[in-house]
Amino acid sequence: MDKSWMHSDRRSKAYEFGVEAFLNFAVENLLTTTHIRCPCVKCVNLKLFGVGIIRDHVYFNGIDQSYKNWTFHGEPWEATTNASRNVEEDDGHSRYSFVSEEIDMDDNDFGDFGSDPYEFANVIGDGDQPVYPGYRKYTKLSALVKLYNLKAKHGMSDVCFTELLILQGDLLPEGNTIPTSMYEAKKTLCALGLSYEKMHACPNDCILYRKEYEDSTNCPTCGISMWKEGKDSILKEGVPA
Repeated sequence: MDKSWMHSDRRSKAYEFGVEAFLNFAVENLLTTTHIRCPCVKCVNLKLFGVGIIRDHVYFNGIDQSYKNWTFHGEPWEATTNASRNVEEDDGHSRYSFVSEEIDMDDNDFGDFGSDPYEFANVIGDGDQPVYPGYRKYTKLSALVKLYNLKAKHGMSDVCFTELLILQGDLLPEGNTIPTSMYEAKKTLCALGLSYEKMHACPNDCILYRKEYEDSTNCPTCGISMWKEGKDSILKEGVPA
C-alpha cells in the first residue's frame, strides 16, 4: 500500500485520501470500528478509539511518520534483525494469543516501553526462541508470561520476582533465555502492551473495590471492613486487608 501520503501536507487531498485508505484498511483487517489503536504523533498506538476520533487525531496532531509498517492495524510484522519473517497464523489466531489469556491487558499502562512497533516486532521474534537449546515445550516469551502471571496472581514483589528469575536461570542449562531481572522482563512484556493492575478486594472475596465500589470501605455483601485488623482488634484505616 502506498504510504507516501503520510509525509503530505495535512490540508492536501493526498493526505485526505490516505487517511481514509488507512482507516478502511484497519477496519477491514481488524473487523472493528471501536477498538483501533491511534497512530497520531501524540497517541503513537498506545490508545484505542473509534474511527471518528482517530480521524480527528490524525488530522489535528498528524500521523506518526515513523510508523511505516502498520503492525497494529493488520499488516504482518517484519523483524528488523536477522531475516524478515511474518507471524504465523493458526485458524485465525496468532500463536501468541495465549498472552491475552495469561495476563489481563491494560492498554492505558505501557510503562516506559511499547511505543515503537519495531520494538514490538523484535520482541516477538526474540520471544520465539526456546527457553534453552533443544527444549520445545516453552519459548522464552511463553515461559515469561507464565512466570509473570504468577507474580501478578500472588502479589510477588519486584525484588522477589527478580530473585526467582535469577534462580530459574541458574537451574536451567547454560544458554537459557530466561530474563535476569524484573526490568528486562517488564521491558519485554510492556513492548507487547501488557501489564497488570492490582485491585483491593473483600477479604471474603465477595467484591473488588472498583467501579461502583471504588469509594466503599465496607463490603456491601458481607459487611466486613476493607481495612486490616490489627492484633489489638483495632482497624488500621488506610491499610487494606
